[in-house]
Amino acid sequence: MFVYSRRRIAAPIAATALASGVILAGIPASAAPVTTTFGTSCLATPSAVAGPTTQSQSGSVIVDAPESIGAGETFEVTIQPGPIAFPGSASGATVQNVSRIKVDVDVPANATLVEATIVPGTSAGLSGVAPNILRVNENGNVDPNGTILRLSGNNQVIGNSPSSSINSEGGIVVKATGKNVDGSNNADGYTQFQLPQVKAVLKAGDSGDVAMKVRTGGSAGAWNNDRNFLTFLPKATLVITAWAPTRCTPRDAENGPLNSGAGPLATTRIIEADKATTTTVVGPANAKNGTPVTLSANVSGGANGGTVQFFDGDNPLEDAVPVTGGSASISPTFTEDGPHSITASYSGAPGFLASTSASAKIVTVTTDAPPDAVTTTATVSPSTAKVGQDVNLTAKVDPQGTGGTVDFIVDGTETVSAPVGTDGVAVAPYTFTSTGTHKVVAKFTGSPGFAPSAAPAFPVSVTTPAPADVETTTVLDAVGTVQKNTPVTLKATVDPSSATGKVQFKVGDTLIGGPVDVVNGVATVPATFYNSGTYSVTAEFVGASGYTASASAPQTLTVPGDTDGGPGGGTGSLDLGTLFGSLGG
Repeated sequence: MFVYSRRRIAAPIAATALASGVILAGIPASAAPVTTTFGTSCLATPSAVAGPTTQSQSGSVIVDAPESIGAGETFEVTIQPGPIAFPGSASGATVQNVSRIKVDVDVPANATLVEATIVPGTSAGLSGVAPNILRVNENGNVDPNGTILRLSGNNQVIGNSPSSSINSEGGIVVKATGKNVDGSNNADGYTQFQLPQVKAVLKAGDSGDVAMKVRTGGSAGAWNNDRNFLTFLPKATLVITAWAPTRCTPRDAENGPLNSGAGPLATTRIIEADKATTTTVVGPANAKNGTPVTLSANVSGGANGGTVQFFDGDNPLEDAVPVTGGSASISPTFTEDGPHSITASYSGAPGFLASTSASAKIVTVTTDAPPDAVTTTATVSPSTAKVGQDVNLTAKVDPQGTGGTVDFIVDGTETVSAPVGTDGVAVAPYTFTSTGTHKVVAKFTGSPGFAPSAAPAFPVSVTTPAPADVETTTVLDAVGTVQKNTPVTLKATVDPSSATGKVQFKVGDTLIGGPVDVVNGVATVPATFYNSGTYSVTAEFVGASGYTASASAPQTLTVPGDTDGGPGGGTGSLDLGTLFGSLGG
């Protein structure tokens, strides 16, 4: 599997010379699609006569793999070894053979191994056990879930195997013949042999890169270890028989670090599959004849690019419009009274599949001003509170995008008000001053095109905090204006700074990720907003034992751009599924 420039190595005994010859003597193979050149250092440890000997020289690995592949597709990677040569004698010793040859390669990440095989007819000069490919684990045992591909003679190697030996022939054997791969006599007395070509069939994962690497993880990257990616057993005779188990790693010298040979030898990039999308039409239920009205299409998944074509029945409604930040809008003028069935078709874009709205949006056009749409209001929270604790009274108006104001009436006497956000949620800060069950009624005051509505009385159970609990306050940094698709960080500060607990960030009544730990009085969360509009952002601190809970006053978030359709160009119904690209991490 490795190709090295050939040269003679003088050594004190035949075993050392043999080890050096196998490591360093090679005949260049033909060019391959990907060739990585790197230094390889080996330690041969003869069983008699001489001590360990280190040899280092540059070598190459040749891998043929596609540059890219689609997610989930099956592809092939081939590794073609070049011819290797070793000397017939050195320093009076006679080389008998080289056996127990092993080469280990990692099973690549981001892919599933379907099979690995030897390509027939691609080896020469080999005897002993026929070469095969085994999948083994870190201990060298055959394992269907192992992380190592091993080229060997049925796992008969010098170590890291249940069939190991350092003083007997086994596995792949190359006998010293003094001949070239083609059978002709070698002028220098070298014996040439050819390890077989290996073919791996892989199934690409969803994303990332598939990198072919030799085995260097863990102890396999250590010096003179049985788990080293390349090991073998030379045998020579000089009065006695000497065995020289040899272990090699990709490094330039014995004391050097692993070099580029431990990195990817060939990399295949996985092209992610296009993401499925859904398209939803948003707009008012009623429109006035002759007056422009805004219709929007929300494309799920954060699609950016492509176009949306709106239809009135089977007829195109204006020209196709580009999708930006997952939405597209038009402002047509209807000139015919009656119901209009509005659908939208998304063209798709690189990385995103096309889609068509599953259901039509019915817009009823009348000559007179349309009647106000019916609304409903529901009180959402809180259900419990402590005396003196800062809380947020929250109500939701349906349909979304009405605008207007919600009045919260506590016990029929005290009123606090809050604007209705684009998501239909109104949030008002409040502090209860007495215990008991308090009744909160939320009333939507109405807005152009939308009728008023009120929620039933909502009970809030208020109790006294534990005397030993430390009172806290929570302040949310101003959010202000945030552009679409632009990541921001929301920050809440809890006082005192020694307070322990977690903060839950919200947009309206939608959680932004999960609770975040408070560290030195501060909690933060990242967020990205996809849809335009105005929203209330809050932070609620839930104290650990010994600290009271508290909530920040709502901060107004504004995302510029055309809001999703509503009466006369208002906001209408908003799909919260596409409102946020990222709600925390």
